[in-house]
Amino acid sequence: MSQTATEAPSPAPAEVDPALLEILVCPLTKGPLRYDRAAGELVSEQARLAYPIRDGIPIMLPDEARRLDD
Repeated sequence: MSQTATEAPSPAPAEVDPALLEILVCPLTKGPLRYDRAAGELVSEQARLAYPIRDGIPIMLPDEARRLDD
């Protein structure tokens, strides 16, 4: 008799320290960032970029950012 592996639920996106979110700005525009909890990204509307958050750490490198579609 074979057993099937039960898939573990996918982990929730890592939370980011609210104090950190208050001081972070877009490295290109120096403008504000919006935290997209569902996508796990910090969004710069001015630069049209979304910076990823990995293991609770914002990756604020333009080369790592995802371009936002219009």
